[in-house]
Amino acid sequence: MLATGFNRNHPITQEGGVIQEEYQSYYVVDRTNTLGKGILGLTLECAKCHDHKYDQLSQRDYYQIYSFFNNVDEKGLRMDAVQAANQKYFADAPYITITDEETNGVLSFINKAEGEDVKVMVMNDSMPRTTYIFDRGEYDSPGEEVTPNAPEIILPYSENLPKNRLGLAQWVTDENNPLTARVFVNRIWGMLFGRGLVETSEDFGVQGSLPTHPQLLDWLAKDFMEHDWDIKYLLKKIMLSATYQQSSIATEESKKADPDNKWLSRAPRFRMSGEIIRDYVLATSGLLNREIGGPSVKPYQPPGLWEETNAGGNRGVLTTYTADEGDKLYRRSLYTLWKRTLPPPSMSIFDAPNRDICEVRRQKTNTPLQALALQNDVQMLEAARVLSENTITDTKDAEQWVTTVFQRILVRNPKEEEKKVLEEYYTDALDKFLNDRENAEKLLAQGEYKRLDTDPAKTAALMLTAQVIYNLDETITKE
Repeated sequence: MLATGFNRNHPITQEGGVIQEEYQSYYVVDRTNTLGKGILGLTLECAKCHDHKYDQLSQRDYYQIYSFFNNVDEKGLRMDAVQAANQKYFADAPYITITDEETNGVLSFINKAEGEDVKVMVMNDSMPRTTYIFDRGEYDSPGEEVTPNAPEIILPYSENLPKNRLGLAQWVTDENNPLTARVFVNRIWGMLFGRGLVETSEDFGVQGSLPTHPQLLDWLAKDFMEHDWDIKYLLKKIMLSATYQQSSIATEESKKADPDNKWLSRAPRFRMSGEIIRDYVLATSGLLNREIGGPSVKPYQPPGLWEETNAGGNRGVLTTYTADEGDKLYRRSLYTLWKRTLPPPSMSIFDAPNRDICEVRRQKTNTPLQALALQNDVQMLEAARVLSENTITDTKDAEQWVTTVFQRILVRNPKEEEKKVLEEYYTDALDKFLNDRENAEKLLAQGEYKRLDTDPAKTAALMLTAQVIYNLDETITKE
């Protein structure tokens, strides 16, 4: 990803009548805060209006970092001043409505998977904006002028570094910077264990949590840098450790000595994110498209939601939602198109942030809506159908169907009691669908993936059984 691309990923308003200078300051504040929370593990935003109340960060420190991101025009070459001057002499030009052909051309370019390299302009930093310390953080109350610099309390900014974003990146990744590597390693640890070595992944300051294993955090950070910041190496290092490979079963002894599992006496147990749950369901059903790279994709979405946030869908094809077709429907959730005003509903239900601001640590909730989504989402229904059809086709012994589906989803054999309950459920569903084949066909019509030539009643009954297993706590929980 281009560095400039990362800095453009904040919300941008195109509403008419806004004060450009005001929103310009909002954008730069967003970038500054994201650097603090996402990369340095600091609550920089607390120093925007005054000196930080707890950490040794002054308001001057904040606006010196701010000035690194305050040196380019938001929309490239500005023509509004030229147009304003011309407006004194020329009448308004007639408005031209964009044609469908032009719109489709834009869509074709956006959705292009591969092609020739696109040449981009390099931002010109030769005439940066003047940055001031804003009194109380208000854009219209500029005070003392400041220049780009970094907080000395973290690491003095070398005179050999340029005073631009390249220099800032070099400062951030300097091996003597005490934060960057520790913050990143801690975040990876938190993803794998459900909680970081520093629980407050977004705050390594005075108000943040102390590390439970400080020597381990330091060693991992140093080892990570010595291996060229290789994320795959870091993941492998942690996941092959005896600590990661423990069982999550809590013994009486471990519960007494380590009730909150703060000291990692056992493997953690926590509900997975919505993205991982979706990918896991697709993988176990055989639907997951493992292609890497390419444009964003549009999976299934309840009808009408997209249009509700886009003027009713009455402003052309860009304001309506058309789900993709074929293998694109089953790509990893990483590639799902994300619209801030309407994040993917199935992921929002599982606590995915809307991405208005940088969020480092997600909250985890358990609500009835999550169970309803697992039971009724088209993607879940389709996955259960495909898994059932493949099981019936590949496993000739009908008595093994329920066991095979169970093994496929939970990667273990069912206990006798579990097997008995699920087989009774399957039998009851089969009896129902044998007497009501019309409803069986309706159930099997979920999703776009091609149907296999299997008995509708048996497939629908096994599909419902697979749904039950997908809805188990064990299925959506990492342990």
